[in-house]
Amino acid sequence: MTDNLEPPLPRAASRPVIRRHHGDDVEDRYEWLRDKDDAEVIAHLERENAYADARTAHLEGQRQRIFDEIKARTLETDLSVPTRRGDWWYYGRTLEGRQYGIQCRAPLADPDDWTPPELSPDVAVPGEQVLLDGNVEAEGHDFFSLGSFEVTSDGTRMLYGVDVAGDERYTIRVRDIATGELLPDEIPDTFAGASFSPDGRYIVYTTVDDAWRPDTVWLHELGTPVSEDRKLHHESDERYWVGAGFTRSERYLVIEAGSSITSEQWTLPADDLGAEPRVVWPRAEGVEYDLSHAVVDGADVFYILHNQDALDFELVRVDAAEPAGPREVVIPHEPGTRLLGLSTFRDWGVVGYRREGLARLGMLDYVSHDIAEITFDEPLYSAGAGGNAEWAPPVLRLGYGSFVTPGTVYDYDVARDELLLRKRQPVLGDYDPADYGQARVWATADDGTQVPLSLVWKRSFGDLGATPRPIHLYGYGSYEHSIEPGFSIARLSELDRGVVFAVAHVRGGGEMGRQWYEDGKLLAKRNSFTDFVACARHLVDAGYTTPEQMVAEGGSAGGLLMGAVANLAPELFAGILAAVPFVDALTTILDPSLPLTVIEWDEWGDPLHDAEVYAYMKSYSPYENVRENVRYPRILAVTSLNDTRVLYVEPAKWIARLREVGADALLKCEMVAGHGGVSGRYNSWKERAYELAWLFDTLGVADAD
Repeated sequence: MTDNLEPPLPRAASRPVIRRHHGDDVEDRYEWLRDKDDAEVIAHLERENAYADARTAHLEGQRQRIFDEIKARTLETDLSVPTRRGDWWYYGRTLEGRQYGIQCRAPLADPDDWTPPELSPDVAVPGEQVLLDGNVEAEGHDFFSLGSFEVTSDGTRMLYGVDVAGDERYTIRVRDIATGELLPDEIPDTFAGASFSPDGRYIVYTTVDDAWRPDTVWLHELGTPVSEDRKLHHESDERYWVGAGFTRSERYLVIEAGSSITSEQWTLPADDLGAEPRVVWPRAEGVEYDLSHAVVDGADVFYILHNQDALDFELVRVDAAEPAGPREVVIPHEPGTRLLGLSTFRDWGVVGYRREGLARLGMLDYVSHDIAEITFDEPLYSAGAGGNAEWAPPVLRLGYGSFVTPGTVYDYDVARDELLLRKRQPVLGDYDPADYGQARVWATADDGTQVPLSLVWKRSFGDLGATPRPIHLYGYGSYEHSIEPGFSIARLSELDRGVVFAVAHVRGGGEMGRQWYEDGKLLAKRNSFTDFVACARHLVDAGYTTPEQMVAEGGSAGGLLMGAVANLAPELFAGILAAVPFVDALTTILDPSLPLTVIEWDEWGDPLHDAEVYAYMKSYSPYENVRENVRYPRILAVTSLNDTRVLYVEPAKWIARLREVGADALLKCEMVAGHGGVSGRYNSWKERAYELAWLFDTLGVADAD
């Protein structure tokens, strides 16, 4: 009998410390949980896991069913659409029963062939070479993540960066592809995203400081000791991250330093990396810019996207030899049309921009400056250029999808203005997009602002809004990050049970342009929270759902959103699912020694030196605003011990505080994982099945027939 008893409710010991800022003394009883080297901290987290396991043990059968549904709908043995680079087609394989992908390539049949071969899992690919098998590399490790992977332009060597702890520190290794032998070059503790120089002689990589900030760009010559690597750029200003990469033309190395609101770039000739980096535009507070190289009428030019006196950005063209010289306006600033980026190729450019809440793509003519938009049929969709390695292709590789259309790969034939379907993500089990609907509705915020809501549902459960339905409401709302309409196999397990999935596109994101972002950050951050509450109220008032039938979810900065709305409007939700949640925001942003703190001051404000910011953040930080005598919704917080972005201590403290006021709150901490959760596709499916089973239980949703 005792084996079936539920373990006792974990109660973190109270060990008060006083935080003093701006004349304000705050007693923090659970700050001691920050020391993950303390055996008692680990023991407490393990007790939390045991308690969560016991409280959700009755969901094991449903978790297995959800996992089986995801697995049954996924073509486990599959291949990606090959991408051309040099003399090879590069692609990835997945194999049934294997956690990780396999990187492969096959030779071109004809140098003039731009039509990727149609690969079949059960047909051998002539000349195939396996470059990297993640399953082999992951052997003996509980966690595996690939942070860098690149092949030299001549196709003879490859580099790859591996993290086996989840802390996003990668070790770079180099392999001779012909022999399979590892070169002696091994570079530890790097950031993601290393690159070979075009001649294959050098590797450009980035390292981080003690606060996990990428702060230094290095140049490593193959065959030489890492201790002799040349420092290309070190950024001493703690608000800035750095990175580097070569232009698609392979003419320049571009080094970038950027904060949330300011950027600066330097260039070096790719054939003379010993030269001193040359600044493009000196940094000016509040000015962001990004460059792309092109050759127009035989002249090297930089296209620069910038926001100087242009809130939604402007595109200009300058002489690459004199980038600070005269600027030719290519796309003028147009309020309401947010320019997102430019990818340049030999003969044309591809402009990304956002208008009316949707990201769009247009082809840029270098001579006339005309833009021809690539159009799609669905009212809600996401599209972007990707997988384009070559400088002079006749086609542009695109990724496309929507809430109901699985991920799709197109090649866009520029000359013929034609989309060529290369592959659509297979969904097994007779999936039909026509069985599902998607729509956008609008909620009215407290200040009258119209906030977009995206909805997706299964039609067989009746017309949307005819009767109240269970709703899963998702939100993020920070860093100008937009939640795009995208397909999810796991989400079908919700829709097929009658759950409506909704996204609240709150201020602080980028869905409606740069002003939308500005109106949800710093001293306007509360707009993100009140927008989400307004969206939830709209869904109830319009008859889509009831509070007893609505669960909210958000992760990372979206987890802050969850903690805030739980305090603001607990009566609106049956449950709150918070993944790696940033719920002790003020404590974190007050401590410049913690990872990412100083660079975050541009997003949240600097409470350490500004009393107004301190008071404002204290007014909304979830941990500090847990309410007495309130009936909170059920809460599940999911975190990872090795997360370097949002430390596990934040949800651990938050859950401890919620327990004090009687909230039904669970903490699940992955003991070997990082900010993105567990590694491996089967593990990630199990993790999502765990979350969805809890969500269904909270909503009272029965299993699908």
